[in-house]
Amino acid sequence: MTLASRLAVVAIASLFATGTAFAQTAAPAAKTDTKTDAAATTDKKAPKEHSAESLECSKQADAKGLHGKERKKFRSDCIKTAKGGMAAPAAADKK
Repeated sequence: MTLASRLAVVAIASLFATGTAFAQTAAPAAKTDTKTDAAATTDKKAPKEHSAESLECSKQADAKGLHGKERKKFRSDCIKTAKGGMAAPAAADKK
């Protein structure tokens, strides 16, 4: 065999080898517990339920145009006071 024919055989063999490697699907991850995996996927897909206090405080923060850290602090204070039974925005407006 000449050098050119050997290179051609190696090139064709490598095409067949890589073609089958790319045709295979990825191996599934090892499953330790199917119940845990199923519960984790449903938790990620299901939207979290927000309390009435949380929704009301979000509306108040939107009305004030708060964003970022100020919004987070306002909502935290608002929710704490709303669950505590006090007037919600009165205590949270202090800066």
